[in-house]
Amino acid sequence: MGDKSDNTLGFHRLHSWSPLSHPETPTELPRLLLVDDEQEILQAVMTLVRDEFAIVGTTSDGDSAVKLATSLSPDVIVLDISMPKTNGIEVSLRLQELGCRSRIVFLTVHDDPDFIEAALSVGAAGYILKPDLTTDLIAAIWAVLGGYIFFSPQLGLA
Repeated sequence: MGDKSDNTLGFHRLHSWSPLSHPETPTELPRLLLVDDEQEILQAVMTLVRDEFAIVGTTSDGDSAVKLATSLSPDVIVLDISMPKTNGIEVSLRLQELGCRSRIVFLTVHDDPDFIEAALSVGAAGYILKPDLTTDLIAAIWAVLGGYIFFSPQLGLA
């Protein structure tokens, strides 16, 4: 574990990425699960990341996110906070309790410190604001895969 940080980029190093074992997927690309109840956001994220990452699943609710995460074992889960049934904070907590090794990057509209604190308390490695999606998401995913915690610079937490 390192304590290196780069405040200009909004991330802090924790540990390095090594691909989880996925013999059923013949790719070296990091595997993503995308979770958001807004189809437009899911589509935008898919379009943005598809050239750099393997999208192994998408869903629009928390309950199915837990099922998919446990069955697909993605390297990173891009997760909305506000969703019907089970919210993203609860999803992350359930996955943590199940021993899920996937790294969580929250993609949300919430810039309130209470939401950020809640996300970190349930194991979030990244926290991206939806308006910053196109500028921050890919960097956040690579950062968390590299063992860093990434915040949207707009949050002023770097």
